[in-house]
Amino acid sequence: METLLLSESDVEKILDMKACMDAVEHAFELHGKGLTQMPAKIYLVFDRGDLRAMPAYIDGHAGIKWVNSHPENREKGLPTVMAILIYNDPDTGFPLAVMDATHITNLRTGAAGGIAGKYLARKDTAVIGFVGCGTQAVTQLIALNEVFSIERILCNDISSQNARKLAEIAGGMGIDAEITSSERACRSDLLVTTTPSRKPVIRDEWIQEGMHINAIGADAPGKQELDPEILKRAKVVVDDYDQAIHSGEINVPVSQGVFTPDEIYCSLGEIVAGVKLGRENDDEITVFDSTGLAIQDIATAKVVYEKALKINAGMKFRFFA
Repeated sequence: METLLLSESDVEKILDMKACMDAVEHAFELHGKGLTQMPAKIYLVFDRGDLRAMPAYIDGHAGIKWVNSHPENREKGLPTVMAILIYNDPDTGFPLAVMDATHITNLRTGAAGGIAGKYLARKDTAVIGFVGCGTQAVTQLIALNEVFSIERILCNDISSQNARKLAEIAGGMGIDAEITSSERACRSDLLVTTTPSRKPVIRDEWIQEGMHINAIGADAPGKQELDPEILKRAKVVVDDYDQAIHSGEINVPVSQGVFTPDEIYCSLGEIVAGVKLGRENDDEITVFDSTGLAIQDIATAKVVYEKALKINAGMKFRFFA
């Protein structure tokens, strides 16, 4: 048997946001029903970043993603995040495919934010604020545009180049854009935070009733973007309980005893599966704590693999005699 090898360009040609969102929403539903296997992420932590192993089994499909996060990579001409995914046949363990997962990671993270917005933000959401305007902000925008009729975005980033690029992308989508302060970016219906910060960059007094926040940046121990007082006021929804406590937006407040695991409202999967209610009124503040789940990667890899076979993409390689 041969293994299918798929490059980044192969995956980019195959996978779009709509297909990714469908796969990720289904993954959340199965996770909410307890029908997945997903051991905790394994981290190797270095001075300038980390590497993570992310295995999962979902809906008859299995695999593992090996991914880095190195915020200073741009200075070296490399992406902050790079990933490889091995997609296996659970019946034999055979590696059906080895594929680039950088595009998968970017899109499935954006897809999770779009799905969170669908269930947790107000239906009339029209203004989106962004604190952090890099690659993840772009995919969040694309996903949220699948859910809402976005009229305007408010962009803030320590890099004016990133802010301008996001504004230009929005303009190309027919959406007005303003480059502004982080406080002004919070004057929105839905706020997206995608920074690598290890201390709060969003103050409690900036957050108004009725807002939804996609907290994306905190995906490792010690990372934190929101004033913990925001969490105390909000309905907090996590993608996974254990991962959020260990490495999500709530990890620092939990370690400091400011926020307790009992204060988590539920997981997004429980809402998608109909076990819990999402937004219940237009006044509540909601927060989605996104850490990124291996089930999202494997569910998306299934879509990529099956379409690649149909269109004869990639190349075959024989690893084993």
